[in-house]
Amino acid sequence: MDTTDAPNPAAEAMIDRDRASAALGMTVLESRPGHGVVSMRIRDDMLNGFDVVHGGIIFCVADTAFAVACNEGAETTLGAGAEISFLRPVRLGQTLTATAERRIRSGRTGLYDVRVTDEAGEVVAEFRGRSHTLRA
Repeated sequence: MDTTDAPNPAAEAMIDRDRASAALGMTVLESRPGHGVVSMRIRDDMLNGFDVVHGGIIFCVADTAFAVACNEGAETTLGAGAEISFLRPVRLGQTLTATAERRIRSGRTGLYDVRVTDEAGEVVAEFRGRSHTLRA
């Protein structure tokens, strides 16, 4: 997986070990504390039986952007829960970009919103994730 503009060492180290995101062909475009941008081109093996992208694939790109945004320090931060709304279908060859932003971080918990867009900038999904930072 490629990383560019990555001044967030904790997220960069996590992404370097993220075999699932790498296998899906994700690229980290931006990485800084509380913010992450990840893109992914849609392949044939990501389509469901209706020839549109499987919802789990869209969730994966959003979840990876969420992980980049919420891993801000030396401690491991994991997802505690998430929900997604699928707003329009995505098809073969399109490129998705997921942009995650921290809404609030308090103690060991956080709330992050992720907008997933296609190459035309159309919103295809909205994701909200809750994080939990583990004790060292």
